[in-house]
Amino acid sequence: MRARILFAAAALVGAMTASLIAQAQKPAAKSIAKPSIPRLADGHPDLQGTYDLATLTPVERPANMPAVLSDEQAKKLESGVATVLKITSAPAKADRSAPPKGGDGSTGAAGNVGGYNTFWLDPGSAYTVVNGEKRSSLIVDPADGKVPPYTAAARARLAAARTQRTSDEPQRENDPGLGDPNSYSDPEVRTLSDRCLLGFGSTSGPPALPNYFYNNLHQIVQTKDTVMILTEMVHDARIVRMNAPHLPANIRRWMGDSVGRWDGDTLVVDTTNFTDKTRFRNASENLHVVERFTRVDANNLLYRFTIEDPATWDRPWTGEYVWPITKEPMYEYACHENNYALEGILRGARFREAQDAAKNKK
Repeated sequence: MRARILFAAAALVGAMTASLIAQAQKPAAKSIAKPSIPRLADGHPDLQGTYDLATLTPVERPANMPAVLSDEQAKKLESGVATVLKITSAPAKADRSAPPKGGDGSTGAAGNVGGYNTFWLDPGSAYTVVNGEKRSSLIVDPADGKVPPYTAAARARLAAARTQRTSDEPQRENDPGLGDPNSYSDPEVRTLSDRCLLGFGSTSGPPALPNYFYNNLHQIVQTKDTVMILTEMVHDARIVRMNAPHLPANIRRWMGDSVGRWDGDTLVVDTTNFTDKTRFRNASENLHVVERFTRVDANNLLYRFTIEDPATWDRPWTGEYVWPITKEPMYEYACHENNYALEGILRGARFREAQDAAKNKK
């Protein structure tokens, strides 16, 4: 009896010993340390720096494309863009003939009647990478990567907005271009970007989107009470007031009224009080944008935005992409000083009017 007990005890000790040895031999789970990020004296992340927003990832996902690109897919697409840019950046022939009236229909300004050679453009060279995934669209919600459908009210507003002026000056009955959205004879019918007053394509934000053209840099300057976001395109500077109430509803701004707060290590910026002259994607003046700026490491910032406007879309929608930090300098975009095109267009309109008047006298 005693022998059986000793045998059982020995077996139990052996099993326990084997278990302990196995546990000792099993490698301990490694704790993944969070990337070190720069911080200010108050302990909040230091978001300051200049970021390059250029990317090949479009806002909306192209048809028949997966949400996440494989390395092979991304490499093929990026290589194709690089090849096209190399070809179209070649110097133009000095003895080339003028394009046909209205352009030849190929890629370029107004059907390729003239414009920048792609040597001067910087549309981006790679797809944005978020959490190790090469994204095919900035939009992540809805899951199809598309902007939600317009409401009926938004469609009606879009039709009316085609002739809306971008000036507070009252319109006169004899204003040139009256009611013509394509008129280049009245500067106050032209867009804010045509008038060098605001960057095009929501490059200034909010939301701050790539313009897929050039001047992709954004600079963040940060204090305890204020965050400033300067956009290289045109001269847009957003001022985010920290831990402040929104302005009264009757005070409206082109880039809205932005107030910020910290949610852990993420800067959350809430923007309301837009004017109806900016009309981000035909949004109403009640557009509401929430942005989240997160420094993921010393060289990258994750930018996430959510758009809400029940008068424009049938549901909110969200996008995100990475802003890589850059050491490239930000240059002044002297749009006003060098905006000869608008002056020439207006002079051309006056010349045509004089010609028409001369014909009518005959």
